[in-house]
Amino acid sequence: MTHEIFDIIRNSLLITGLVMVMMLIIEYINVISGGQRLLNLQKSRFKQLVVASLFGLIPGCIGGFVIVSLFTHGIVNFGALTAVMIVSLGDEAFLLFAAIPETAVIITVLLFVAAVIVGFTINLFVKKSPMPVYQNHFQIHTHEVENVHGNIFNNLKNITFQRVALIAGVILFIFGIVSGLLEHSHDTHFINKNYYGNGFSSVFNERWINILFAVVSLVTLYVIAKVSDHFLDEHLWGHIIKKHFLKIFLWTFGALLVIYFLLHFINLNEWTSNNRISVLLLALLVGLIPESGPHIIFIVLFMNGAIPFSVLMANSFVQDGHSALPLLAESKKSFIYMKLIKLIIGIIIGFTGVFAGF
Repeated sequence: MTHEIFDIIRNSLLITGLVMVMMLIIEYINVISGGQRLLNLQKSRFKQLVVASLFGLIPGCIGGFVIVSLFTHGIVNFGALTAVMIVSLGDEAFLLFAAIPETAVIITVLLFVAAVIVGFTINLFVKKSPMPVYQNHFQIHTHEVENVHGNIFNNLKNITFQRVALIAGVILFIFGIVSGLLEHSHDTHFINKNYYGNGFSSVFNERWINILFAVVSLVTLYVIAKVSDHFLDEHLWGHIIKKHFLKIFLWTFGALLVIYFLLHFINLNEWTSNNRISVLLLALLVGLIPESGPHIIFIVLFMNGAIPFSVLMANSFVQDGHSALPLLAESKKSFIYMKLIKLIIGIIIGFTGVFAGF
């Protein structure tokens, strides 16, 4: 029990750290560009939709984290948000591409096409975001574009508590990623470990994406050391850390804790029978869980020929790995609307496929 709780804390810190790094980078880019680069994206719904769908293709959850950050900043709309959540497969993408690459390509292409269609349809009928809270989330003052950067030597010589805390936090985060302390723990008690092990020992192993996270974190570390005290205090510390860090961590930890108890008190193996409707309903319900891990069972069942492609596709459509956890923390209404849309379409896809025999 203690080991599992430690794993939950570790995963919560990893997700929260990734979100914080991305939000810090986005805040910096927005201010040094005077907001114009992101505002240009804001002006084009089609560009938002394409960019979001492409970010969803990135294995893991980083693409979803980026678009959630842009959504909470009012840069992309709800259609783009839904699109990235449709394409995103979370950590399950690694196993899919390693173990059944042909099926993975088919699923990815279908999800991408569906994301563009669904996002375009949402844009036609939804003119107002279900999350109005942060429409002015990026705070730019007219004098700040010139005062973003400071001198690294002077910043470190006269270092403030906020800068020390941010530098120490990012260094610890980088160490955690590189050393493996903050790697996802994968609960494999209910699946064939040979399939799981073979999948994650391949070139698609998540270690390479963690190295990418570490590199992005190094860039963030440079930004923290370089920016002026005003920018760091007002934006990086006062705006990002104080307003978002604790809330996102607590929501992530709480969600993972609930999921842990659900998985350990419900015997999912009893549901994997010849009753395809029951399995389909289970796949849709599990798809609602905002976490990478539980969905792996449907990949393994498909590999063993226990479920048809339509059930795997329905689960893949509804689920989004960890990507939606920050959204749950920031806007519960947007999370519910997004999941409801995906669930309805997933039901249509799943039942159509099951009755059509594929």
